[in-house]
Amino acid sequence: MHILVSNDDGYRAQGISVLVEALAAEHDISIVAPERNCSGASNSLTLERGLRACQLEDNVYYVDGTPTDSVHLAITGLLEKEPDMVVSGINAGANMGDDVLYSGTVAAAMEGRHLGLPAIAVSMDSYTPEHFGTGARAVVQLLGDLRKTNFPSNTILNINVPDIPWSQIMGFKATRLGNRHRSEGVIIQDDPRGDPMYWVGPPGKAQDAGEGTDFHAVSEHYISITPLQIDLTRYDSLAELDSWLAIHADK
Repeated sequence: MHILVSNDDGYRAQGISVLVEALAAEHDISIVAPERNCSGASNSLTLERGLRACQLEDNVYYVDGTPTDSVHLAITGLLEKEPDMVVSGINAGANMGDDVLYSGTVAAAMEGRHLGLPAIAVSMDSYTPEHFGTGARAVVQLLGDLRKTNFPSNTILNINVPDIPWSQIMGFKATRLGNRHRSEGVIIQDDPRGDPMYWVGPPGKAQDAGEGTDFHAVSEHYISITPLQIDLTRYDSLAELDSWLAIHADK
């Protein structure tokens, strides 16, 4: 396959290098990734200025924009040949539960959801991973028979990998997203001029982390795979909303 690899940690990150090395043994690889770390960029696009894509070698570029910018450029004209799918990662730090709302890693995969095969986002459950090879091996193994699956083509597979040697992995588990408690408070510091600066606080601890969730699977040394979709409609509230709006129909 022709695989587009991107990330949100930047094109020089160790995780993307390990991933590309593993995938290149069996696939044609193009790399289009952000110039710098864009963790937390979510699905943001740069619309108020032009973007620059700097070519390092054949089919290897870095972009002075977000992860979504990078994939968007890659599949809408930057690359001569359209890729079959996007693999995003390997991210330093898990993307479980509510994290997917903010994750640039997941967003990069989402931007490639229309290519015909499910897109993949892969993350390690550590901010200082020692076992990127475990994550890369998981992706290689899953890609082996991906074409045999019947997932809708716009599916995103969100993979979270325990930061342990492959020999200690218990297997793969299909999971749902858990969720976290609300984020901890903002951290306030004074800059050198005495003016306040505000730092986003740490994410909340896992709240819904029971069996079947991504949090639980990773804690038990399983590789968690959660199928994601873009449709955020809360269908079980449509009837209630319709009834409520009917009250206001003549007003």
